[in-house]
Amino acid sequence: MAAAHGHLSDGDSAPLPFQHAVDALLRARVRHEVELDPTPPPKRLAPHAYALEATVVVDGDELADGRLVLLYDPAGPEAWHGTFRLVTLVRAELEPEMAADPLLPEVSWSWLTGALETHGAGFGEPSGTVSRSSSHYFGGLAGREDSTQIEIRASWTPREGTGGVPDVAAHLAGWCDLLCTSAGLPPVPDGAGPRAVVPLPNRRGPQQSH
Repeated sequence: MAAAHGHLSDGDSAPLPFQHAVDALLRARVRHEVELDPTPPPKRLAPHAYALEATVVVDGDELADGRLVLLYDPAGPEAWHGTFRLVTLVRAELEPEMAADPLLPEVSWSWLTGALETHGAGFGEPSGTVSRSSSHYFGGLAGREDSTQIEIRASWTPREGTGGVPDVAAHLAGWCDLLCTSAGLPPVPDGAGPRAVVPLPNRRGPQQSH
């Protein structure tokens, strides 16, 4: 499906590199399981920002969700090593026993870096956290099944290309792959070559794309 259309909070006053980057996000196409919509961006992280929220939906079931924020600061903050920065939050449900897997954080982080590399989305200065939490229900909620959630928070600097604008469409495609992998979906066999993503076994959700 095509990325959802939206508008810039600062309209035509936004710098051209940022406008071009947002236009590229709006033209990008992603996996059909991913539903994208614009959402209000944070206002204090950078002078210019654009945000998308996404949900992975298969057969009416929501398997994962997240937010991707594109930041732009013409001053080029020292920590970024560039003028653009991408920030994300991804959440997905896991089988409860997966919380005890000692490889979960490392493998989950590899889903992000591997997806970006597969789509040729050059990046630098990556940072982030992988968290897991389990919920157990008692009393009036005792009938609910225990649940375990993984949460990936990350940011990275996309490599800038022609005109100082990074290939944000490739980064969006990689991010959507991260969402789908977190949801337990297999990669799409598009001839892009082997992926540097290691799926965890016994994931919740369907094991074939629809």
